[in-house]
Amino acid sequence: MPMQPLSDTEIDAALATLAPSWRRDGDSIVAELECKDFASAIVLVNAIAAEAERADHHPDILIHGYRRLTITLSTHAAGGLTQRDFALAGAIDALVAG
Repeated sequence: MPMQPLSDTEIDAALATLAPSWRRDGDSIVAELECKDFASAIVLVNAIAAEAERADHHPDILIHGYRRLTITLSTHAAGGLTQRDFALAGAIDALVAG
């Protein structure tokens, strides 16, 4: 059974706990990240992929401009944002912070 979507108030509160790179985009949260170079972007993507596998929650990841990443999270099965999205976003923040 999927988790229930969060309310707008809960989403705003959860967003406030994340790095400033995260923003809401409808039923998703999105982070725009910039790495040092393409190789570091790939290392970060692989680290995010490993964390996503552990959480069994998988983001959309776009590599563009050779060193930029766009990460999009949403719980499609719930039809919106859930605590799972914010938990994974927090784990991604920890990876970025090193």
